[in-house]
Amino acid sequence: MPTALLALALSAFGIGTTEFVMMGLLPEVAGDLGTSVPTAGYLVSAYALGVVVGAPLLTAFGSRVPRKRMLLLLMALFTVGNLASALAPGFATLLAGRVLAGLPHGAFFGVGAVVAARLVAENRQARAVATMFLGLTVANIVGVPAATALGQHLGWRATFLVVTAIGLVSMAALARLIPAGEPETHRGIGRELRALGDRQVLLGLLTAVFGFAGVFAVYSYLASMTTEAMGFGESAVTLVLALFGIGMTLGALAAGPLTDRALRPTLYGSLAALAVVLTAFPFAVRIPWLALVTVVVLGAVGFLTTTPLQMLVMRKAQDAPTLASASNHSAFNLANAGGAWLGGVAIAAGWGWTSPAFVGAGLTVVGLAVAVVAGLLDRGRTAKGASRLVAGSPLGAEQPVSPSSRASGS
Repeated sequence: MPTALLALALSAFGIGTTEFVMMGLLPEVAGDLGTSVPTAGYLVSAYALGVVVGAPLLTAFGSRVPRKRMLLLLMALFTVGNLASALAPGFATLLAGRVLAGLPHGAFFGVGAVVAARLVAENRQARAVATMFLGLTVANIVGVPAATALGQHLGWRATFLVVTAIGLVSMAALARLIPAGEPETHRGIGRELRALGDRQVLLGLLTAVFGFAGVFAVYSYLASMTTEAMGFGESAVTLVLALFGIGMTLGALAAGPLTDRALRPTLYGSLAALAVVLTAFPFAVRIPWLALVTVVVLGAVGFLTTTPLQMLVMRKAQDAPTLASASNHSAFNLANAGGAWLGGVAIAAGWGWTSPAFVGAGLTVVGLAVAVVAGLLDRGRTAKGASRLVAGSPLGAEQPVSPSSRASGS
């Protein structure tokens, strides 16, 4: 794999760390700023709001900016947002800093996925995208626990200063390792929006919203499930979250090769497996060792869905894949918010701490149904132009590929 992917993975590591670390720092932030923990929880939502809004807007407005420069600008905005969070004098300014830090998230992964795919041969594009996402999964194993511990011992501001430093290092790595590419054929906002309006792209985004919501219906309450349903002490929460992160990493490693081999079957299989694991979850957690294994498996099958969904929208929006790719991360964050909300409704209704797993299973089945319908509709679609990013094409250049060159299942 090209060394440029390391720069993308490092950037993803920083983004993943700042996205999830707030969940572990809410008590410290609330105590320091004189607010309640539930109110401090809005800081998590603020970041997600930034992702949802920023992904399509920044990508559209940056459609005429060369992709390497766009990555640097987005990482600079991310760095400024984290520095603003570290220096925030009060809750309102910290809230604004979190929104600012979240704005470039989706756009960075959208542009980064296109860049990663163009760095490798056609039959290894999904593996390249999955490699970038590995930074996100490793953040859940190493970055988030370490940053949380740092914040608990040195104060939450120290955490965001460290993430700011990671942002600066990432910018240096991007500048040094990402090739400049050839002069680009720029795509206007209108063309990007038309590509986003493709029926297959919209169905892919809808699949992400429902399918991935099943993961967050459980993940959002995994800490409480650890103590209330699995019977472990509070000290085991970090271990359980790390096991989930390990599962995410295993899923990312498997997703690349499987997606390169057969995109739609990988998507169908991962969503079906996720629905099964979520259904079994409330029963498995009654046995301690089986609960830990199930957490790893849940992380693996959940993250196995991300690469095929990312590649699907990129290939179906072949004329202008960047906005569709970025919008996919808006869809993931809508899944985050929706899954967490519906899981909370189930718990509040008195259905038990593991009830979000059944809610998640239902959401995932809906996502699978949307994916299957999209696949059936796509079979009758007349093949025109490319549905795959060109192997070996220069960064920013988009050329057609004949339908005969498509891999099976795509």
